[in-house]
Amino acid sequence: MQAREIHKKGVGGRTGDVGAEGTETQEQAQAQKPKAAVKIPKRVLRLRKERPEFVRQESWRYVRLKPNWRRPRGKDSKMRLQVSGWPPLVKVGYRSPRKYRGLHPSGFREVLVSNRKELEGLDPKVHAVRISGKVGRKKALEIYEAATQMGLRVLNPPE
Repeated sequence: MQAREIHKKGVGGRTGDVGAEGTETQEQAQAQKPKAAVKIPKRVLRLRKERPEFVRQESWRYVRLKPNWRRPRGKDSKMRLQVSGWPPLVKVGYRSPRKYRGLHPSGFREVLVSNRKELEGLDPKVHAVRISGKVGRKKALEIYEAATQMGLRVLNPPE
């Protein structure tokens, strides 16, 4: 246990986010990103990346067919028969665990915000804010300021 504590403190007995005087400044505390209530395991993040793009049969062949998923139902359909070399079918085994479903990779539940009123009732430990693209620069800056004061994480801060 002591070895772990020494390792955390590092050389000189100070941690990296504490100032030279040993006290954290207010700006540093505010600049720290809030931590999510749920930590997504690397295994789940890897599964998300490895999940294939499910495409409609023959959508790559005909311009009139969009790639949006439709189940193949043809009698002799190679895709329905799961022939090697054809795109995979949607199956329940590709689904992610319910606890991590729909979460941003940072572990927050993503909320789309288009005005300041929508920030009310959001929990900084659970929610992360994404400012809508339909919002102008001036309004986006106002939303960003209000969100940071509330301690919310903004996924797309205005530049």
